[in-house]
Amino acid sequence: MKITGTSSYVMLDIEGKKIRAEGEMVVGGFVAEKSSMKQFEPPYESEPVTDAVRQHYIDEAVKKTQGSHMVLKFV
Repeated sequence: MKITGTSSYVMLDIEGKKIRAEGEMVVGGFVAEKSSMKQFEPPYESEPVTDAVRQHYIDEAVKKTQGSHMVLKFV
């Protein structure tokens, strides 16, 4: 998983399929809103983002950032 972003969103990328999660940067990490993860970024925007897919991206992001200086938390 590759994680990039700005102070207002993070882009979660697994094998080229990216999902954008809106949120807010806080001291020590980023708080992202699960409800903002609605669709993949182009060219995969027509593929559905199911609850299982969303949860997989969340689990991978939390696992990758655990113990780092920039921890992702999803609400």
